[in-house]
Amino acid sequence: METATFGNGCFWCTEAVFQELKGVEKVLSGYAGGHVENPTYKQVCAGTTGHAEVLQVTYDPEQISYQELLEVFWATHDPTTLNRQGNDIGTQYRSVVFYHNPEQKELAGKYKQELDASGAFDAPIVTDIEPLEKFYPAEDYHLNYFNTHGHEPYCSFVIRPKVDKFRKVFGAKLKTT
Repeated sequence: METATFGNGCFWCTEAVFQELKGVEKVLSGYAGGHVENPTYKQVCAGTTGHAEVLQVTYDPEQISYQELLEVFWATHDPTTLNRQGNDIGTQYRSVVFYHNPEQKELAGKYKQELDASGAFDAPIVTDIEPLEKFYPAEDYHLNYFNTHGHEPYCSFVIRPKVDKFRKVFGAKLKTT
């Protein structure tokens, strides 16, 4: 098993997407990239810790490659908005790939460069690519959020449309039920 760590907005939304991918064993919401030890959700939301909301994805590279995870990462958020995803504003919602080794750094950088050059987006990609120094798991009530709170308004109006679109685009990469 290998690990990938991505920040692409609200972890409630992005967790729901990565959990459905074939070859993904575990998705853990948390915080990375900041300067405060053991940050809380409240601290991270205040925007003073430097942390981003992230996902730590444990995956089987025999079933899904890091490149495929990168494809899902860039396709399921807007990598051209600095410190923002939709109505979520602040550095905690920044677009960032936290790499675990030189190969991930190289692959993420290459993918970003090729995607930017392709003209797929009307604005330049602002996604940061940084080494993962420390990952802090989010509080338990954030874990598996969409699957346990799908009836709540935020899930219905923000997360569900994102998940539905993801399922249409990446249907071949989904786990079978």
